Amino acid sequence: MDSESPPARTHARGIYLLPNLLTTGCLFSGFYAIVAAIDGNFERAGMAVFIAMIFDGLDGRVARLTSTETAFGKEYDSLADMVAFGLAPAIVTYQWGVARIAEYGRAWYRFGWLAAFFYAAAAALRLAKFNSRVQDKRYFEGLPSPSAAAVVAAFLWMSSEWREPGLPGLILAFVITAAAGALMVSRFGYPSFKAFDLTRPVRFIWLVGVAVIFVIVAEDPAIVLLIIFGSYSLWAPLLWLWRRLRRSKRLERAAPSEQRPPA
Repeated sequence: MDSESPPARTHARGIYLLPNLLTTGCLFSGFYAIVAAIDGNFERAGMAVFIAMIFDGLDGRVARLTSTETAFGKEYDSLADMVAFGLAPAIVTYQWGVARIAEYGRAWYRFGWLAAFFYAAAAALRLAKFNSRVQDKRYFEGLPSPSAAAVVAAFLWMSSEWREPGLPGLILAFVITAAAGALMVSRFGYPSFKAFDLTRPVRFIWLVGVAVIFVIVAEDPAIVLLIIFGSYSLWAPLLWLWRRLRRSKRLERAAPSEQRPPA
């Protein structure tokens, strides 16, 4: 080795603070939702999932606006999403309903924890598929995990006021959780709204509309948020069903003319 050659220096690789700080806020909110559910405070657990959605919506936009997108940030964001929108809703659902539904028999107990696990597994598969494929930015293939988490969290937030939901209420909670998981791994197309540019000027009426939405949400957050995200979740399958029915009616109308006997 040449004694005159300078020793090789290892350059420390830094990370951008602001977007990763927002991602950490998303991760913390998901963790807090789990802790709140373990403590039996399901209203706070539901709120925490929606706070995680705010952080998740901000970190990517801030990274793009400040040109601080990195591979590290992408992987960190995906892991935070798995905690906040995969594990947290599943554990909140488990803590809220499994102990209660077990009172109605071992079969219902198994149904409850399997529905919670299915949601968590579907969220992991959804995130892995999203990260490994190049998708059309205008649409998501399958229900986005934050929207699925919002449906589950809003329902349990609303249901936290039930002192005794009974077997029908417990079944409904686990069916909604499992259905949200199934929609995440489905092939239904959901609009992404990524084409909406927040930096361009808009008419004043848009600001008034946003203010009205905030007022409506503040009136009864759990129910209003459940209606908003529930409608978004059902939009794609209902649109698919409507198109299938339309197509079948069109084929039925065309069939009689094709089956007429020759003159």
